[in-house]
Amino acid sequence: MKFTPARLPGAWLIDLEPHSDERGFFARSWCTEAFAARELCPSLVQCGISFNRVSATLRGLHYQIAPHQEAKLVRCTRGEIFDVIVDLRPDSPCYRQWESFTLSDKNRRQLYIPPGIAHGFQTQTDNTEVFYQMSEFYHAESARGIHWQDPTVAITWPSPVSVISDGDRSLPVLEP
Repeated sequence: MKFTPARLPGAWLIDLEPHSDERGFFARSWCTEAFAARELCPSLVQCGISFNRVSATLRGLHYQIAPHQEAKLVRCTRGEIFDVIVDLRPDSPCYRQWESFTLSDKNRRQLYIPPGIAHGFQTQTDNTEVFYQMSEFYHAESARGIHWQDPTVAITWPSPVSVISDGDRSLPVLEP
């Protein structure tokens, strides 16, 4: 795996290093030692899959607060997504800044998201599937989110939103 630091501290874009032959290829997508060597959360306790029927579907922006903050490892296993992270750590030099990545089944990239960073995405193709691995179990009392159109963050989404849940539509904006 090739780890490239993102602009937001603690986030990493991870490219697989496939070993190919006549059968296809094999590539590691997780290695506790490789993550621990970079002081990234070496323990993932829960996995989830998000399937999205329609292009321009938006999910997010979600995170969990202490004591259940979580790191995430995200990859798109079918289709393509415009993946966004927002730094919500007040002591970070990138506080309230966002960064985006293209994750797809073609580039097979993964994004490591540290605790304290909100995450969301907009699908760029129909029938998109996203695979998440989390370092903490879901705790409803710690679940939070920020509105996808928060003017403080001012994310430039690639397309008008076609589908969004009522829950995500009603997420709050950040306090000024």
